Amino acid sequence: MPKPFSIPGPDAAAFENLALRADRIGIVTHTRPDGDAIGSCLALKRYLEARLGASGKCRILLDTDAPDAVRFLFSPADCRETLVFERDAAAVREWTAGCGLFVFLDLNNLSRTGGMEDLFRASGAPRILVDHHLHPERSEFGLAFSETEVSSTCELLYHILRTFPSCAGKDLPEGCPEPLLTGITTDTNNFANSVFEGTLETVAALLQAGADRDRILEHIYNEYPERRIRLMGHLLDRELTISDKGVACMILDGETARAYGIREGETEGFVNIPLSIDRVRLSLFLKQSGDEYRVSIRSKRGWSARNLAARYFSGGGHEQASGGRIPLGGDLQTKDDVAAFVARCTDEFLKDEA
Repeated sequence: MPKPFSIPGPDAAAFENLALRADRIGIVTHTRPDGDAIGSCLALKRYLEARLGASGKCRILLDTDAPDAVRFLFSPADCRETLVFERDAAAVREWTAGCGLFVFLDLNNLSRTGGMEDLFRASGAPRILVDHHLHPERSEFGLAFSETEVSSTCELLYHILRTFPSCAGKDLPEGCPEPLLTGITTDTNNFANSVFEGTLETVAALLQAGADRDRILEHIYNEYPERRIRLMGHLLDRELTISDKGVACMILDGETARAYGIREGETEGFVNIPLSIDRVRLSLFLKQSGDEYRVSIRSKRGWSARNLAARYFSGGGHEQASGGRIPLGGDLQTKDDVAAFVARCTDEFLKDEA
């Protein structure tokens, strides 16, 4: 099996032993989960149920609900055993109070769990981290599997599961390959960024194990609601700006999002579209969320989305795919204020990078 990095056998065994001993297991990911977050949660849950006898012992704990684009991955049992804090905080509190283990996937610190953060900090249960982002807060976790030279948490989890003693000489359980391949597909923008040699080897192994890539692509990319396409046309026609230095920017304010009836996750991928323009070096997509704008950044080779996000937008991520935020207030009150701020920041950034 492909393994582009080393998963220590003792750490994998310790992970498995903690899962075996726990009467209740909480599988947790970041607020506003994406395909990698949901895919890794489902794959881990199904593995623990199939190989470690954990049926009924696991719950996926989400701060906010899964996006529609990845709902095809959920079985009826998965739906019943996924608790969403924004919808049923009492159920999440009850489950976490009795948990003997928490596994955190696709996040680098507890603050990314949103409204659930205090529940995890108050619990004395062991915490395990599985993540591929920079700067993990290792002190918050008893056991941490953190690799940055990997496409996604799903790819990393694949290798951890293959290293479990219970997996020796066996294939992954039937329900695991598809969510893992889904997470890898979405986090690489369908293999357009963050792809390593080992990524393609992992994908080949998942296809051989039974993952249906055609089905995954159909659900992810060909089942969007009409309102997404109409909003996309609106943004490209009326909101896309491209500076003379090659910075593309689109801003979606709350009023426009409401007018089109846009739901969480339905603007996924918008930030990538301007990169198809020859003179664009950087692409930014800003979406208003309450009293802040969430910032998505993509870049062509030679320009660091990660450095831009960290320097100006209190964010981070990968070299060519990162994100951050812009709080509203002070000198930033309107969409025009935010647009001017982004123009100043990116202009300064490109001068310094050059």
